[in-house]
Amino acid sequence: MSKILWTIQALLAALFLFAGGMKLALPAAELAKQASLPVEFLRFIGVCEVLGALGMVLPGLFKVRRELTSLAAVGLVAIMVGATVISASPVPAVVGALAAVVAWGRRTARVPAVVAQ
Repeated sequence: MSKILWTIQALLAALFLFAGGMKLALPAAELAKQASLPVEFLRFIGVCEVLGALGMVLPGLFKVRRELTSLAAVGLVAIMVGATVISASPVPAVVGALAAVVAWGRRTARVPAVVAQ
C-alpha cells in the first residue's frame, strides 16, 4: 500500500506544482483570460497548490512531521472541491478523490488504546 500511496503522491505533487506554478508565473492579463475569478484569488490558489504539492512529498522524504502529508492532501481536496464546482468537470473530482485517498492513507491520528488499570 505504501508504494501505491507514494506513486499517487508523486503524481499529485507534480500536477499541483505545475498547475500552481503556472498560476504564479503567468502574467495577470493572461491569467484573467483563462478564468472568471479575480487574479489575486488565482494567485492565492497557486501558492496553496505549490505548498500542498511540497507537503505531499517533503515530510515523507525527510521523515519529519509526516502528519503534514495528510493535512496537505486535505487542503488539496478542498481546492479540488471548489474546482469541481466551478468547472463542472470530472477531472478535478478525480484529482480530489486521489488526494482524499492520500489523506486517508497517510493519516496518523490513531484512536488511543484504552489502558487497563
